[in-house]
Amino acid sequence: MSLTGLSRPTTGAGAALPVSLQGVGRTFATPTGARTVLADVELDLRAGEIVALIGPSGCGKSTLLRQVSRLDNPDRGAILVGGTSAGGVDPRCAVAFQEPRLLPWRTLRQNVALGLPAGTAKAAGAARVDALLHLVGLEASAGLRPRQVSGGMAQRAALARALARDPGVLLLDEPFGALDALTRLKMQDLLLEVHAAEPTTVLLVTHDVEEALYLADRVVLLGTPTAHDPRSVRRVIEVPGDRPRDRASGSLAELRAELLEGLGVDTHHTRRTSTDPHARTDQHEPTAAPAGPHDTALAGSAPRLPHATRSTLDSEISR
Repeated sequence: MSLTGLSRPTTGAGAALPVSLQGVGRTFATPTGARTVLADVELDLRAGEIVALIGPSGCGKSTLLRQVSRLDNPDRGAILVGGTSAGGVDPRCAVAFQEPRLLPWRTLRQNVALGLPAGTAKAAGAARVDALLHLVGLEASAGLRPRQVSGGMAQRAALARALARDPGVLLLDEPFGALDALTRLKMQDLLLEVHAAEPTTVLLVTHDVEEALYLADRVVLLGTPTAHDPRSVRRVIEVPGDRPRDRASGSLAELRAELLEGLGVDTHHTRRTSTDPHARTDQHEPTAAPAGPHDTALAGSAPRLPHATRSTLDSEISR
């Protein structure tokens, strides 16, 4: 699917924008006293990059997304989108949440149209909505209402609605968290197709380590600020390889173990070594880690599947 050759309304947005977080902090007042959720966040996102945020519950992942969109404001530091700071809610950013949050009395087409910038000409807006519905594979279901479609279809409509405003930055807050494992795999591939057609900057929150490694250029591990370690950003990992990546790659298995250990999960993972100095580590099969309840909750339930198996599943899901 592609938007090549289709006109897009002029909105002042559309081009991928860099994001710079400079010493960002956020503290909330609670009945038991002040609670610091984010502290000294230093992070730069390159234009068009996909960056995933992972970390334990309560470490400020969703709060950080709200800071970037200016749905909430930091107590400390500065946030620059495209080199400038927004005074209020930033129209250059769009957000998609774990729940589709579609209006139940409107059709999918009408819900997507709600994302169009104010003042968009009728003809240009209709063409943009048609193009997005085609991009996410909903052109045949455009006249249906949310209750008449599956959760995956509703989430695709929510993604199209977010893209309708031509955002410079797309913020995704666990967008596939409520979906079953197979639909989640399909949605991950769809997001990559959408990003190829609409190469905006993406900041993604997920609890699924494998999802982060499959989708992102970089993975940022967040932690709760403490007296021992007052910073929120604990580690930033570059993910090797071009997308789409091999889900069964040994190099990704090594990074998965590293990230889970950073989250406090004992993976019982043994890193293999080779006596051949020229051997590539990504040629090894990943060592299986026993999956306990905590491991599954953090790593997500999506299995690592070879391409051939995924093709078979794609065919089954499409039926």
